[in-house]
Amino acid sequence: MSKAKLTGKGRRWLESGHPWIYRDDLAQLPAEDGGICELEGPRGESLGFAAYSAASRIALRLITRRKEAPDAAFWRARVQAAVERRARLGLSDPAGAARLIAGDADGVPGLVVDRYADALVVQSGTLFADRMRDSILESVRAVLEQPIRCVVERSDSSVRRLESLEERKSVLEGELPSELLVREDQLVFEVDLLGGHKTGHYLDQRENRRRASAHARGRRCLDVFCYDGLFGIRMALQGAAEVLCIDQSQAALERVQRNAARNGVAERVRVHKADALHDLRARVEAGERYGLVVVDPPAFAKNRAQVEGARRGYTELHRRGIELTEPGGHFVSASCSYNVRAHEFVELVRDGAALARREAWLLALEGAAPDHPHLLTLPETHYLKCAFVAVGARTD
Repeated sequence: MSKAKLTGKGRRWLESGHPWIYRDDLAQLPAEDGGICELEGPRGESLGFAAYSAASRIALRLITRRKEAPDAAFWRARVQAAVERRARLGLSDPAGAARLIAGDADGVPGLVVDRYADALVVQSGTLFADRMRDSILESVRAVLEQPIRCVVERSDSSVRRLESLEERKSVLEGELPSELLVREDQLVFEVDLLGGHKTGHYLDQRENRRRASAHARGRRCLDVFCYDGLFGIRMALQGAAEVLCIDQSQAALERVQRNAARNGVAERVRVHKADALHDLRARVEAGERYGLVVVDPPAFAKNRAQVEGARRGYTELHRRGIELTEPGGHFVSASCSYNVRAHEFVELVRDGAALARREAWLLALEGAAPDHPHLLTLPETHYLKCAFVAVGARTD
């Protein structure tokens, strides 16, 4: 096994708790790209073991601080611990969905495994994760207490380009069902494992959909950037008088309609294909008002260089969403842009409320569902922000 020697700065960074070590903090590079290497401090002291990437600025991802090299039993125990944590969260419904392995947050660098009913989806972001994929999947299947019909690979995220890896997407095992349905409380929805966003759906918004729908009863509701409409359909299931779902993808809107029909709320859920920001401005000018407005856009800032443009986009989106919220109503905004920090995001909601000249109170600022854990020593795992806002009267 090759070794990687840290500089003094690198050792101090590792001791701070962060599990990523950057190339500039290495005094000696390991030999095997994508392999496990032993970490040494400046004086040759053993600091644990890490996964090495020759292409990425993140050269090393910590696996363990123990002096014993990880073996098959080590990885089986790590997978079992992660899966059992999900079971303790109440996420073991065989018809439901959950993230079983959340990459670095669960100590499996670069590898994600999601379960959608009786299907598994694996997503690899590093060469090390590529190499570990099959053995980790074997461990997941051994630990799960249910049969698995098929396994799909969705290693097609943009992060692979940073690792100089090609994107991959295929059915690894079994046969993809013609229709895969997943249950979330009383909601039943379809998932496109090969063509859907992320690994098929936005599992990280599960808890926020519940919270938002609690404000829906008897109200006209608006679900913007709706994708498959799960915010909106949950609103209808909780007694919304009517729900309008807006997205620019026709395929997504067709899934909204199918999901609404299978949940018995088709008569109260409408869809509209449009560019969201332009559409919201037009609705404001037309004097429309809704009791609950949810905006859940794609990431506006994928790196720090894009943050300033993202700030303008979020501020405008918040202004229009709040203008469309009736006095006494609720506005919900989500951001999956890690580069827009939580305190910055709250400021952007505030700025939107100021431009809308409306009273606004932050009721809660939530994150991702607990099966997408925020590892405190890895702030990059705290990416999702969801602001719940009570909206009052005009301030002028």
